[in-house]
Amino acid sequence: MVDLFLDRVLVENNSDQDEFNTEREIIGILENRVLLLFFATAECEKCQRFVPVLNSFFRKLKDPAYIEYPKLLALIYVSLDQSEEQQKKILKELHKRTLFLAFDDPYRKELQAMFMVKDVPAVVVLRPDGSVLSPNAVRDICRLGTDCFRNWQESAELVERTFMLNEEFDDPNLRSATDPVRRLKYKTEDDKRNKRWWKLWVKGKDGNGEEEKDEAWDMKRKSGDGGIWRKR
Repeated sequence: MVDLFLDRVLVENNSDQDEFNTEREIIGILENRVLLLFFATAECEKCQRFVPVLNSFFRKLKDPAYIEYPKLLALIYVSLDQSEEQQKKILKELHKRTLFLAFDDPYRKELQAMFMVKDVPAVVVLRPDGSVLSPNAVRDICRLGTDCFRNWQESAELVERTFMLNEEFDDPNLRSATDPVRRLKYKTEDDKRNKRWWKLWVKGKDGNGEEEKDEAWDMKRKSGDGGIWRKR
């Protein structure tokens, strides 16, 4: 799948219109992900009605406001519009993490032919290896919502790497980039046990200290004249 865009420029639909054009950047945003190629045009009424549905679908799978860990999913808008203004009209409604090809990039038409897209709207779903999971998932997205992704994930045998095994934490080279944040937010069982053990140890130490003080006090009282302890 990554090979489809290695020699292309993908633009992110944010305010800065960030461009990804190097091999490293393209791999970073597309590797090990289910890829949605959204073919549409602003002139199509069905497309206009479907855009809010797709935008909500993608937002619920990628936006931290809806989900704690964004899913391994990428969305690329492949415009079949007749003008750049029409393309901007649809992009305005799509999530800021949506990627797209510039209007003057002829590769848009090549992708249309490659995946034999005749009717719009169309959402071609690709596995990480580039094979087609669904030639058009518009109906499934409308009918099943975000449950679609679970089906795609299982079919694509996509591996979630959000969390790693506890024993791997001993090797700092194996930790994920979000590990420090996660370890602050989610205490491991070992951390909890250590904390309980420390509290019990401190409490026991304080108790022994009080007993030692009491014994010393009694000995001094007994050794004093007339039962009165004399300060030395």
